[in-house]
Amino acid sequence: MSAKKLLEQFYSSDVANNETLVPDFFHKDCELHWNSSNGFALLKYDDIVSFFEGVRASYNSMRFVHTHLLENGESVTSRHHLYAQTIEQPNEEVLLAHFIAIWEIKDGKLYRCYELSQLADEKTINS
Repeated sequence: MSAKKLLEQFYSSDVANNETLVPDFFHKDCELHWNSSNGFALLKYDDIVSFFEGVRASYNSMRFVHTHLLENGESVTSRHHLYAQTIEQPNEEVLLAHFIAIWEIKDGKLYRCYELSQLADEKTINS
């Protein structure tokens, strides 16, 4: 499977409800280097497991809308927007954030990611 196909499968999977998401898609030696509105975080495999446990506890669904998905060998760059339905408001989908991520694939799994995100607000809704 190509790196781009793997990433497409990850982004189109049910990330808010899939309990096997991390073992299915992430390499055991993975690292997510994430620069967000809260600053920098380095997440390793167990941190990513915990992160998605929190996602499952907070959201009914998440949907990624890509503007760019570019493959170069075993690397894929993604520019996307993240929409979600919270448990508190299951009938309303909201734009959470904008992302740019560079993913590296190893052994058919997500291995390294360098990600930038910006929370959505009134000024960024149509970006």
